[in-house]
Amino acid sequence: MGEMVLPGVLTSAARARHWIVGELDNVPHEVAEAISVVVSELATNAIRHAGTEFSVRVDQTNDVVTVEVDDAGLDVPLPRTAGPADLTGRGLRIVSVLADRWGVRSDADCPGTVVWASFDLPDPEG
Repeated sequence: MGEMVLPGVLTSAARARHWIVGELDNVPHEVAEAISVVVSELATNAIRHAGTEFSVRVDQTNDVVTVEVDDAGLDVPLPRTAGPADLTGRGLRIVSVLADRWGVRSDADCPGTVVWASFDLPDPEG
């Protein structure tokens, strides 16, 4: 499992997105792109809503990639309904469309919020 810790500043979302792509091993391009978008959205949420340092983690098996973003924020993230003129508020909706599964949990090792997303990998034989 790879991990990167980043400061809670806007440029960190792009750094997290770039880092995650380099951590993936033999992942189809379209899945890697979805993962990078999700990490960028989750990092942006950590920056905007918690305003704290945050961690990005990735774990990859033969059939699943799971990413996690944790921060010290105490609010539980919930999908919002953004209006057509709203500039923000679509991040978790994007995550729910791109990821096969996602959720929020508390972690005893990390006070705050952990948002995770999993992506199924296609069978290389199939």
